[in-house]
Amino acid sequence: MPEIRVAHSPDSDDAFMFYALAAGKIDTGDRVYVHELADIESLNARALKGELEVTAVSIHAYAYLHERYALLPHGASLGDGYGPRIVAPDPVSDPYSALNDRVVAIPGERTSATLALKLFRPDVRTVVVPFDEIEDHVLERRSDAGLLIHEGQLTYADRGLHLWLDLGAWWKQRTGLPLPLGGNVVRKDLGPDLIRAISHDLRESIVYALRHRAPALAHAQRYARGMNESRTDTFVAMYVNDYTVDYGPTGREAVQRFLDEGAACGHIPEVKAEFVDD
Repeated sequence: MPEIRVAHSPDSDDAFMFYALAAGKIDTGDRVYVHELADIESLNARALKGELEVTAVSIHAYAYLHERYALLPHGASLGDGYGPRIVAPDPVSDPYSALNDRVVAIPGERTSATLALKLFRPDVRTVVVPFDEIEDHVLERRSDAGLLIHEGQLTYADRGLHLWLDLGAWWKQRTGLPLPLGGNVVRKDLGPDLIRAISHDLRESIVYALRHRAPALAHAQRYARGMNESRTDTFVAMYVNDYTVDYGPTGREAVQRFLDEGAACGHIPEVKAEFVDD
């Protein structure tokens, strides 16, 4: 059996869900997984080239990957009433109007955070900045506002930044659905038997972490970028939950709604989400 490259972001929630696979806590038979870590926009770009057998990607980017990759039913990151946050040095009362002629630092053109931002304000002006440099970019006034993903969603106020809008809360109020941010995809050319086995292994890894929370959190803490244990636990709970074990009908509806709205606004091609059947 050849090695299977599985790639994900170097953040605490992904580290938590892949803990059991990385630490050899579950039986994967003759399947050998090699873990690769990179920021989500880099993973999106590598998936566009078909380089990886299994990888985390933005749901936004999936619109351009669907011919080569299918969505695994396990490992999703959905924000149920919370999500990427627009922040700035100064508070505002009307975030939509506040974005008039303002430049927002975004973590990548094909991140789901960016698609959500463009659904909120289609004519928004943006500049791409590495996700872990956005706070500095905004504080130094090189951009007017920043779009935060990962742990920055919890820590921005520590640096004196103000919340303009939580896009997950905005989406939930508007649609009644969680905001689909990231998912894991598998390359279709691996064949149905291996794909089902990979899907099973990923689910087992997530379930193991949820059942053995303390050691999984200790592993995740290594990727928490300055957060204390309490905040790491909070962040992991936000993005590793029942939807992560399986999208379920609501999660799948949310993915399709997000893709449909992105296509209706002309931001992405029309796509029918394809999920692996266990």
